[in-house]
Amino acid sequence: STAGAGNTSDTNDPGKDVLVVYFSATGTTKGVAKKIANITDADLYEIEAAQEYTSDDLNYNDPDSRTSVEQNDPTVRPKIGSDKISLDGYSTIFIGYPIWHGQEPRIMDTFVENHKFAGITVIPFCTSGSSSIGSSGKNLADHAGSGNWLDGKRFSGSVSEDELRNWIDGFHIKEKSKEDTKSMPKVRI
Repeated sequence: STAGAGNTSDTNDPGKDVLVVYFSATGTTKGVAKKIANITDADLYEIEAAQEYTSDDLNYNDPDSRTSVEQNDPTVRPKIGSDKISLDGYSTIFIGYPIWHGQEPRIMDTFVENHKFAGITVIPFCTSGSSSIGSSGKNLADHAGSGNWLDGKRFSGSVSEDELRNWIDGFHIKEKSKEDTKSMPKVRI
């Protein structure tokens, strides 16, 4: 299922405890996020900017472009335009974003500062053609101030589902519904 601009629900689907949250200005991170959600049978939530990023905004070679200005000022917090989401009921959240100027986009800071991650395992992932995840995951954890933040990973937009599955399998995430069914006692009446 998806949560986001077209969905006004602020709660997760019953039986699902994994959420994939992502921001994608060009569609690259969205593609990876959808693959992760498919593999983990997770809910999907897109962070949308209140003011959409244009190609001019994304021109990293222009020091006056919107992204250059935002990334050069660590106090900037772009507004989020997508519907609010509650993180209640989720035990694992994958959080994805592109790398801009070697860091997470400032809109990601807006998101994590406005949600509580206590009791939640958070796994960052990013997309970039060449930059590493660097300190972006640690930055997000610091801004969030709560949650069990694990080391993340950078992927190219063309990452295969097999590569993602191998990475995800290392976290030992189980589908809630299957796990709950196995632990229920069998009673004959």
